[in-house]
Amino acid sequence: MGMEFSSQAEDGKNGKVESAIEIGYRTAVPIYNCNGKGTEAAETRRRGSGGRPRKRGGIHEVTFPANALGDEARRRWGSTRGVLRLAHRGADCGAGSHGGDVRHHEAQARGTPHQAAPGAGPAGGHRLKYGDALGGRAQFFQVQKAGKLENNQIPWRGDSALTDGKEAGLDLSKGMYDAGDHMKFTFPMAFTATMSAAKQLDPALDALKWITDFLIAAHPSDNVLYIQVGDPDLDHNCWERPETMTEKRPLTQINKKSPGSDVAAEAAAAMAAASMVFKSRDTTYSDVLLQHAQKLFTFADTYRGLSSESYPKLQDFYNSTSYVDELLWAASWLYHATGDQTYLSYVTVQNGKAYADWGRPTWFSWDDKNPGTQVLLSRLNFFGSKQISNAENEGLKSYRDTAEAVICGLIPDSPQATASRTGGGLVWISGWNSLQHATNAAFLAVVYSDYMLSTRTAAVQCSGKYYSPTDIRNFAASQANYILGDNPMKLSYLVGYGSSYPQQVHHRGASIPSDAKTGCKGFQYLHSPDPNPNVAMGALVGGPFQNDTFVDSRDNAVQTESSTYNSGTLVGSTICSEDAMKFLNLKRILGFQLLKMAVSFVTRLLTLALGYAYPAYDCHKTLELNAHAPQMERLRFWCQYWILLAVLTAFQSFADCALSWLPMYGEAKLALVVYLWHPKTMASHHPRPHPAEQDGASHVYDDYLRPFLAAHEADIDRGLVELRARAADATASHLQAAVALGRACLSEVARRVSSQLQATRSHPAGAGQAQ
Repeated sequence: MGMEFSSQAEDGKNGKVESAIEIGYRTAVPIYNCNGKGTEAAETRRRGSGGRPRKRGGIHEVTFPANALGDEARRRWGSTRGVLRLAHRGADCGAGSHGGDVRHHEAQARGTPHQAAPGAGPAGGHRLKYGDALGGRAQFFQVQKAGKLENNQIPWRGDSALTDGKEAGLDLSKGMYDAGDHMKFTFPMAFTATMSAAKQLDPALDALKWITDFLIAAHPSDNVLYIQVGDPDLDHNCWERPETMTEKRPLTQINKKSPGSDVAAEAAAAMAAASMVFKSRDTTYSDVLLQHAQKLFTFADTYRGLSSESYPKLQDFYNSTSYVDELLWAASWLYHATGDQTYLSYVTVQNGKAYADWGRPTWFSWDDKNPGTQVLLSRLNFFGSKQISNAENEGLKSYRDTAEAVICGLIPDSPQATASRTGGGLVWISGWNSLQHATNAAFLAVVYSDYMLSTRTAAVQCSGKYYSPTDIRNFAASQANYILGDNPMKLSYLVGYGSSYPQQVHHRGASIPSDAKTGCKGFQYLHSPDPNPNVAMGALVGGPFQNDTFVDSRDNAVQTESSTYNSGTLVGSTICSEDAMKFLNLKRILGFQLLKMAVSFVTRLLTLALGYAYPAYDCHKTLELNAHAPQMERLRFWCQYWILLAVLTAFQSFADCALSWLPMYGEAKLALVVYLWHPKTMASHHPRPHPAEQDGASHVYDDYLRPFLAAHEADIDRGLVELRARAADATASHLQAAVALGRACLSEVARRVSSQLQATRSHPAGAGQAQ
């Protein structure tokens, strides 16, 4: 049984929970009574599932497989099908309201007759091109922009929210709408910026600055940060385009008396990360971001408290359940941005043991930053630094150990692998916004494998098994591929990518024609069965149920609503996957070329040694033994010539590297070869002619090569004997190793075949199917 990730979730305490359906990994989608005050879904608890229970009027039913939410649903409902009824009571939640998306949702289920499972659109060819997907994802940030748009490339979007912040004398018109509504929540917006900055992605720079401009404006003084623009109740009681909204958009701020360390620290992390991105592009802007980041961190750490406690209504939307993870997250980014040891000491010596949950892997999300911090700080342990103290290094080692536990939980065949996956291989934790954890997990995986590759770390150990950076990247690629269409539905969950993707994204602007005059009550477009008239390119929808099914219905906000913070990590993870594949391909190509060069060099070296040098030496010894034999003069001449030519050939490869630049170098070599054998240089019949009368080969051989070989002959002979002995030993050793490896491989194959046969006998075909 694989080790399951920890969940910091606890049951909701404030709302009136009528029942709860356990789904996935220690996750629940409660059924609420809408008059519950400050109701919070268990799925939005500390684990940071990303679930956002939302208020919405009317009752709209979406048929879905009852087992979509997990085994517990089947046990409770006793049916193979169910209806998810998204509703709230008019008397309790606003009479006659048909308001926005379902953040605060009431789920009721009942058995229905069997219906065909939702079908995918035309499958098309899912040839996964990360570059194409990246271009699409970046467009969703443009779709979500508020304010006066610059270089707008989205034809159905225009200026909106131009007066945001006016009541406080601020310009808060920029920033982004978090999802399918028109609210600006600083908490998830800042997380989007942090993750976009984390990999310094050029396609996302414009969007990143659009958010950081908002964060700067939202931080008018050291201990004040505006964390929300708009009234959720007013916003969700309307279905309209952002360009035409007229509702009041009040501001919510945290300060000394109403603290929000979670939001302030996340904003600090975002600006610290962004400051590094802009450092080489705009030094002045980078410095401004860093100043705000440091002040926000001091504010968050000095005046501690949760924003959702200062403003309980936030629990219905982005319910942050702790702030210490954000403090560690922000301090980690500030250390990377500044190099200030104070921040490193903060996350290791001072607060690591108390806040970091070492040894307890959790799921990375907008709410739980611990896994991100663990991976980020493991970088310091990978690369090391002389300025880091022993105590700080111990803390960094604990962060890295926990990061490895996170990675081990993600690799599918690891002994520690989480069982929280769909049958198609997607990491699945929560029914609401299910793709968030897959994109976040993939992001962490590629970043961690980056560190391993950069430091030449061969593998991570997971309960005795070892996994390489390639194994980790393969996991990340599997999540990206699933999202882009390699899944049982053959559906791309990234809008605009491939030939089959969701057509009814839960998104106000995308669902309403740009020339429609709806006022606040444009709910006919929410409930329309037609595809969206506008394509929200790059939107990453909520995602599939646990059984890999997906209901493409605008009313099904659980699955079809998109969010910026999903796209933020998807931008990082998929481009990392693309960079990873490019890097690995380049590595393979370079590795092959280097191997080819090495083999060529060794082969040439052996050819020179065995084909020229050794025969030349043996020929020399033969000549010496037969120096006085009759009729040897002519043979002696040509042997001397070939000996010299062999020696010259053996050494010319090295000489060429050093001397080939010299003028007439090639011509000089040609002249030397001709000199050695030309008839005019051949010896007279006098047994020992004068050097001036000697042939060229005899002159060079007798006066230079022969004396050298005679002086070193004993050493050369001894070396050859030793080489022969070593070659024989090495050959025998490698043969033994090859035999042992062959036996081990055969044994492993036999073991796996036996295991498969046993599994087949234990679970014959058709066993376990519904009768």
